[in-house]
Amino acid sequence: MRGSLVLEDGTVVQGEFFGEVKSIFGELVFNTNMTGYCEALTDPSYCGQILMMTYPLIGNYGVDSSTIESERIQVRGFVVREACSVPNHPYSKQTLDDFLKQYGIPGFSRVDTRQLTIKTRERGTMRAAITPENNDIESTLKIVQETPFPDSNNLVAEVSCKSRIAHKGKSKQKFVLIDCGVKLNIIREAMNYGDVVQVPYDTSSDDILKIKPDGVIISNGPGNPAHPEILATSVKTVNELLNRLPILGICLGHQIIGLAMGGKTFKLKFGHRGGNQPVKDLRSGRVHITSQNHGFALDAESVEKSSAIITHLNLNDNTVEGITHKEMPILSVQYHPEACPGPHDNKYIFNEFARMARR
Repeated sequence: MRGSLVLEDGTVVQGEFFGEVKSIFGELVFNTNMTGYCEALTDPSYCGQILMMTYPLIGNYGVDSSTIESERIQVRGFVVREACSVPNHPYSKQTLDDFLKQYGIPGFSRVDTRQLTIKTRERGTMRAAITPENNDIESTLKIVQETPFPDSNNLVAEVSCKSRIAHKGKSKQKFVLIDCGVKLNIIREAMNYGDVVQVPYDTSSDDILKIKPDGVIISNGPGNPAHPEILATSVKTVNELLNRLPILGICLGHQIIGLAMGGKTFKLKFGHRGGNQPVKDLRSGRVHITSQNHGFALDAESVEKSSAIITHLNLNDNTVEGITHKEMPILSVQYHPEACPGPHDNKYIFNEFARMARR
């Protein structure tokens, strides 16, 4: 089935469907990883977005259930240059095409994804639609231009757990994980240091304190960290816990901590999504290559005026990649230390937080 990818600036690209054949609308973003499409597709941080991979061949190693990062595919649509229909890998359980069909997600191939990436870098992320060839392009474009960006909604509420979930760990420590759209590997890494109690994003500070944890982890997730409903729930909760418990924030959790300490956030032009982002640790001078997936960042000037200290910077654009509290045991990083997919150099963050929680 032929179809069109329609961007809000009027760009129309012809291509071929795979997966589910249907019209969808979302925000077109790109990821520069060469591998890890299974992890990316199931990362809740992509909720509301149409994911485009810059690497030209996707699907060549099929789908391995051990690489899934949540209970379902989270993207609204998937755009690639070439979708491999005959994968070859000993752990593959199904094709990419079948995986997308299982969750009713359209894939779109035979397009120049690198040209679209250049356009996105120049223009910024755009609203877009994928639609079958028999649909009217002009009416589709009008809908794209009139539809708000997905982050105008509370996307965290769509991907957070609805009730408390207990995970048995390998140590005697206990952590509460505020689920804003957590990747499963964050839970796995935290379980190496203790039990993990996963709670919904809008859980109150009183309810968290009743669990008597050694520390709190705020997860990654989609959307705008300064959305009114996030400010009234997750940010409020963290603000009330700042002087009560050690806290670790990852990705969206990092931004939530920054807001709770008096900082501000802003939307990046096209975001950071890939496994090769260089980040400098200002404490040691060491540069780490990191895995990232976010469209918002903390404003450095506002952080410097808050109760936080900037500890990490992105060497590509000098955005804030890590902060600590001036007095309290608070630690946060914008990148993904659990790195699925991506380099495994930064898992030490979990060990650093566990030591902090033991004091």
